[in-house]
Amino acid sequence: MINKKTALVTGASRGIGRSIAIRLARDGYAVIITSKTAEPDNLEKGAFEVKNAIEQAGGEAFICRADISLKEERDRLIRFAVDTIGRVDLLVNNAGIEPPVLDMLEASEERFDTVVNTNLKGPYLLTQQIAKSMVKWMRDNIVESPRIVFITSVQAYMSSPKGSEYAMTKAALHMAMRNFAHRLGKENIYVFEIAPGIIYTDMSSVHEESINDMIEEGEKLITNRWGRPEDVAALVSAIARGDLDYSTGSTIEVGGGMGLPKL
Repeated sequence: MINKKTALVTGASRGIGRSIAIRLARDGYAVIITSKTAEPDNLEKGAFEVKNAIEQAGGEAFICRADISLKEERDRLIRFAVDTIGRVDLLVNNAGIEPPVLDMLEASEERFDTVVNTNLKGPYLLTQQIAKSMVKWMRDNIVESPRIVFITSVQAYMSSPKGSEYAMTKAALHMAMRNFAHRLGKENIYVFEIAPGIIYTDMSSVHEESINDMIEEGEKLITNRWGRPEDVAALVSAIARGDLDYSTGSTIEVGGGMGLPKL
């Protein structure tokens, strides 16, 4: 069993998840890095690059390859956390997919199922199981004040007819967060939602030209820059420290004012 606070970060091999994992390791957490793919010989990108970066900085990291949309792989991840590591003080539900833009009138049932299974069913059921273990670990004095974070999106409350499935899953995670916060409050487990806006990652960079135009126009964003993965990681760090415990059940936007109603 690991004798230090441990964070499980899904989708931690790149982008926002990578920054969260590195920041938490810097804060002193052992980090369980999860990803659908993990290539041991690839230190240029992916899960092992993140693990290497953490260890080079003096931190501690573990890798568990898992596709959280699949029950058998979710179960394996839970066994890894429970049996191998022996604790999770912080769960960060970050893994998700955003399919190519497509008119919602043309989208297939297969596309719908893939997005819902990865973005909603996976994190919901993973949280359910990890939360049960958190309750037990608290009663056994293994962890104290565990926390759970859902990374969603401003699209949870902004319409997107060419990305309807993605937006719907993020909106549903918003309600999942509220319900978990309600249920787990009496267990002293604190639950939060972070809703990123335009964050520069390899996923969002395909829209770089149009987003740069949006920033220059200054209509949708108050700030005049892209968000950075580190902006999200800094908020996760504050949650992990316990700075926001009394705000459990809250949604915090990291979007440069994108979701602010404007005249």
